[in-house]
Amino acid sequence: MQTYSRRSKTHAGLVWFGLLLGVVGALLAAGGLYLVTLGGSWYYLIAGAGTLLSGVWISQDRLKGVGLYLAVFGFTVLWTLWESGLNVWGWVPRTLAPAGLAFLALFLVPLFRKTAPSASVKKASLLGGSALVLALLAMVISLLFPHGMVYNKDVAITPGEVSATTAAAGDEWRDYGRTGEQTRYAPFDQINRSNVDKLEVLWTARHGDIATYGNENQNTPLYVDGSLYHCSPSDIVTALDGATGKIKWQFDPKAKAPFWHRCRAVSYYDPGPGDSCGPRIVLATIDSRLLAVRTKDGQLCETFGDKGTVSLMTGIGDSPAGLYMQTSGTMIAGNKIIMGGWVGDNVMVGEASGVIRAFDAATGELAWAWDLGNPAITKLPPAGQTYTRGTPNVWTTMSYDLKLGLVYLPTGNATPDYVVEHRRPFDNEYASAVVALDLNTGKEKWKFQTTHLDQWDYDVPAPPSLVDVPGKNGEKIPALIQITKRGQIFMLDRRTGAPIAEVEERPVPQGHTEGQYYAKTQPYSVGMPAIGAEPLREDRTWGMTPLDHLYCRIKFKSHIYHGDFTPPDVKPYLFSPGNNGGFNWGGASVDQSRNLLIVNDIRMPISAHFISRAEADALPDVDAHGTYSKMIGTRFGMYLVNFLSPMEVPCMQGPYGTMTAIDLVSRKIVWQVPVGTTKEVGPFGLRMGVPFNVGMPTLGGTVATKGGVVFISGTQDYYLRAYDVETGKELWKGALPTGGEATPLTYIDKASGRQIVLVNASGAPHNPRDRGDYLIAYALPAAAK
Repeated sequence: MQTYSRRSKTHAGLVWFGLLLGVVGALLAAGGLYLVTLGGSWYYLIAGAGTLLSGVWISQDRLKGVGLYLAVFGFTVLWTLWESGLNVWGWVPRTLAPAGLAFLALFLVPLFRKTAPSASVKKASLLGGSALVLALLAMVISLLFPHGMVYNKDVAITPGEVSATTAAAGDEWRDYGRTGEQTRYAPFDQINRSNVDKLEVLWTARHGDIATYGNENQNTPLYVDGSLYHCSPSDIVTALDGATGKIKWQFDPKAKAPFWHRCRAVSYYDPGPGDSCGPRIVLATIDSRLLAVRTKDGQLCETFGDKGTVSLMTGIGDSPAGLYMQTSGTMIAGNKIIMGGWVGDNVMVGEASGVIRAFDAATGELAWAWDLGNPAITKLPPAGQTYTRGTPNVWTTMSYDLKLGLVYLPTGNATPDYVVEHRRPFDNEYASAVVALDLNTGKEKWKFQTTHLDQWDYDVPAPPSLVDVPGKNGEKIPALIQITKRGQIFMLDRRTGAPIAEVEERPVPQGHTEGQYYAKTQPYSVGMPAIGAEPLREDRTWGMTPLDHLYCRIKFKSHIYHGDFTPPDVKPYLFSPGNNGGFNWGGASVDQSRNLLIVNDIRMPISAHFISRAEADALPDVDAHGTYSKMIGTRFGMYLVNFLSPMEVPCMQGPYGTMTAIDLVSRKIVWQVPVGTTKEVGPFGLRMGVPFNVGMPTLGGTVATKGGVVFISGTQDYYLRAYDVETGKELWKGALPTGGEATPLTYIDKASGRQIVLVNASGAPHNPRDRGDYLIAYALPAAAK
């Protein structure tokens, strides 16, 4: 039975559809007019006006309204082709919803009465609508597959050499990055490209410490002499049998901190015969203690420090609870424990010192200290004094070369991160740099700065990877590869700090904010590829629909943006890459047998602006990494958020996370693929259930193996994935009970001889749901080994 409105006898369906088009058109036209005043695209004003008029006509039972809307849709398709080419993700916000409206308009054609369409017009409209449905379905299905992959067939993969350090690690995983070289390379090929799809769960263990959202389990366990050693966000150490997952013992240090619980790594040290404590796990806690735990029984080693404990607050001075702690864990180089520390980045001027200290791994005695603000302090500061407060710190993990006797420090900033008015000359000299120290004395050997006068929180976030690269004459050069939040990759001679791959100083934008000053140039590693560092553009904005896409375009044009290093301002400004990266703490992996560097990145611009001192002082106490930062002791506070639409989806077009392989001989990209899907998170943070393959932000790193397989688990969706290291093809994925943020590891089990891949599944990045405490081991079926 047909329904008509009482007033006009126009079918109610046409009235309501016309009203919908009218509202959408009015919003597009009004927003489009504002966008034009900002210097943006005219499309929305034109399309909005056309959509509004077509809605009016359709609601009046005038068939030409359908024709007008189809003309607007045709204009939209041409505009999309002009702006986005054939990039399917560029078509989604521009055409998906308009195509749906066009489909409805065509299917409503038989309802017109005042201008009754002919039978042929009705048939054509139904055929056209059906074609649009098929096109929409094809587009949606295509989103389930990766797009924008890069494959460089002109780069020949060359055989490389496994380092002596890698070979000496045998079947074990003794360091956060497997060895102090931090290459995350395992020379195992029992699991390889031909059989990785047969992996199955060997065992699952649960350690019992489920982290609340914001307190993340990012630990990569160690595997030594048949046992695994894991630390939880609350610093509970669990020892497990590497073959079965059976828990041998647990040690709970009862560590407390108000926020930001993490324990990315522990260290293993064996002092050799004659030591009453024997092998021990060295743990740095979130309440700044250094502990040695016996591997044989999980008890404190009483010959270490004061009955197993060394206070890391000695010489630091007063620090509010939670604003100085050890989140990345300990590193043992030779017979020394090397320690940095995390500070609450943006709370106040003069927070705890960024001092680097070395302790005797057997006794816990302080061996040396490096205080960049006062080089005269080489151990403890004089009585009544502290290490220099507020200096750039090292919050992430480090690397070391025992042959050269050097330890390599990736430094952060002097707090707060976004202002420079309070910084001292040595703060500016050492911030966001790589510094090499003599392992035995703590004396500085060289430094290289990756960002000058950093005002963007571009801390150097990951340990350098130590590799030997071929020189111009075929010689092997001991290199250091440093990834950065900027997406720049620096390749340095690790003996001297001199660039191996060319670095160029380029002019950058200058600011005018009161009290601030700016670097005139910044270093660009032009001799290596930059990843995810393309400038932002209006035509690269994004949204789920034309309306939130328009919102994002307006937001983009309303911000100050001058490209790389847009200076902080009291007005809203954008900077990209954001303060999460580019690259982050997961680091890179290096396939030494193929001379390939594998990196995974985050692509999320940041919207920020300074707030007044009075406004900042009125804020309640806030998280050091929250939306608002007080930055006490400076002229300003800070407001900082991800650049998102009202639907809480990124305002810039994806991918938002990729994995890339770079040839270390030619220094060119071999392949790049998006990693991760929208299955577990979508608009408003809701679970989508549909795995659109856009590539999502990743945390944690990758593991490369001799078998030609790269493993990664730190994606937004809940999988351990395996990729072909030579092509980037996804070979296999195993579903996890929840996501993870940690780097996997692999080892050859001492008892069975099977290669095992272990993943820490505790909760996906930026997702408060489905928290867990799972350690899951994968192996090939016994017969397939």
